[in-house]
Amino acid sequence: MLAKRVLSSISFLLPNRQSTESSNAALKQHQLPKQAITLACVDLGQLSLAGIKGVILDLDNTIVSEDDRYLSPGAEIWIQQAKQKGFRFFVLSNGKRQYRVDAWRQRLEVPILSPAKKPFPKSFRRALLQMELAPHQVVVIGDSCHTDVLGAWLVGCFCIQVTTLPHPPRWWEKLCGRLVQIPYPVEQELWDMNGQPAFHPNQLK
Repeated sequence: MLAKRVLSSISFLLPNRQSTESSNAALKQHQLPKQAITLACVDLGQLSLAGIKGVILDLDNTIVSEDDRYLSPGAEIWIQQAKQKGFRFFVLSNGKRQYRVDAWRQRLEVPILSPAKKPFPKSFRRALLQMELAPHQVVVIGDSCHTDVLGAWLVGCFCIQVTTLPHPPRWWEKLCGRLVQIPYPVEQELWDMNGQPAFHPNQLK
């Protein structure tokens, strides 16, 4: 009896169970996916509903293959559409070819930091500072667990891992394989540098 009276007297301090459940349901409904096939497959409406206002992008093997052979289908169109909706962008690349970085900075019309030394947090924090956004307002989109996903986790950002565009694998990619990257599906559309359909390397074998 005494316990009931105590609970009744402090009930206004306790969270409303129905309200909490509704809030959790709403969060679950707008939860971002952890993976997507390509950048263009990421739903901009879903990002908005989740409170995302900025995107930190990877360049190599996310937008363009590092050997400049393939483009991610629709990636540049997706970026333009996102800009029109008010999303802010920053590209972090571990690439060291400055001429290439400069070319893509002009082509995408977004700031690019390279070499970004991902997954270390410094470059991610610099991107957040320039976009003037908090970590929970930003999603990192890239193809590698050990750079993009880990870097996002270290600074508290959301992350969506996309499949990696076909490219000559480096030694750690050969060693770790699917632990660090998701192979680009053979049946998925692929573009060449002119935006034309291209054959997946495995289709030619």
